Amino acid sequence: MDKRVPTVLFISSYSVAFVLRDIEILKKHFNLLVANFVGIKKTFYDTVVTIITIWKKLRKSDLSFIWFADLRALITIVLSKLLQKPTILVVGGYEVANVPEIYYGGALRRFSRKKISFIIRHADVVLSVSRASQHELQKNFSIYSSQLVYNGIEIDKFIIDAPLDKEDIAITVGRVTESNLLRKGIEPFVRAAAFLPKVSFYVIGKYDNDAYEQLKNITSDNVTFTGFIAEKELIEFYQRAKVYVQVSAHEGFGISLAEAMLAECIPVVTDRGALPEVVGDSGYTVDFNDPCQTARAIESAMHSTNGYTARKHIIENFSMKRRENALQRIINSLCR
Repeated sequence: MDKRVPTVLFISSYSVAFVLRDIEILKKHFNLLVANFVGIKKTFYDTVVTIITIWKKLRKSDLSFIWFADLRALITIVLSKLLQKPTILVVGGYEVANVPEIYYGGALRRFSRKKISFIIRHADVVLSVSRASQHELQKNFSIYSSQLVYNGIEIDKFIIDAPLDKEDIAITVGRVTESNLLRKGIEPFVRAAAFLPKVSFYVIGKYDNDAYEQLKNITSDNVTFTGFIAEKELIEFYQRAKVYVQVSAHEGFGISLAEAMLAECIPVVTDRGALPEVVGDSGYTVDFNDPCQTARAIESAMHSTNGYTARKHIIENFSMKRRENALQRIINSLCR
């Protein structure tokens, strides 16, 4: 007799790519119910609707799989305890971070820290997406029990059949907002361009007018803001660029960084969060918010031959198949 396929309730408040990829992974192996509360506000009415929605779906599920330790996670874990059903919580970067210089992180404020701590301590399984995130969980919450399951990268989208025709281009990818100017290292990247007038710098991602206006006064002629571009065009940028820059104040992982490395871009990153972990031995590390040092590293990276090393590091450590196998194993172990 065939073993019954478990029913998993997937909970998130975001439709970012790595969350949607997990949905596709779990659909392949389990009956999946999805409750994605994108855009739901924290009003009394919306909270009641959220509680009812989660309760109804939980009753039909064997366990819940939750992305991020937020309000929806708190509701799901409390209701799961009442129904005696296990929970898996994936902790992102923000919840466990404490970066006072940019006022960023769930561990920064006392009430937020207590709420997140309660959520994490009452989940049956906690997953961290990087060793850096695990370390922050230990340092800021004294929690040592999380399992490491790296984010997965879609290797098949970056198949290289012939040598890439690389150009003197440095790129960074991320939404250009006021909060991201330093957090994602966009402002230091733009400032670095002034030191390298012969290199073309591209900021790739949708931009808010207020943030763009702040950058205009420091933007040299060799910087281009592309705005939002489709995935196909983004991959073409990865294939053309020699250097990918992610000089963030904090990163829980770095999906765009890993994708660029798959296209044999040489990475230039800060020593913050998971960035050195994702880069391995293939790139250059600089201090946070140091445009001059960033420019020197970009110039060195332009002459590097480590593109294949960068690609190999991602394939060996961060494949989607590796994440898929880990999630399947963990869920099945809870449904025995």
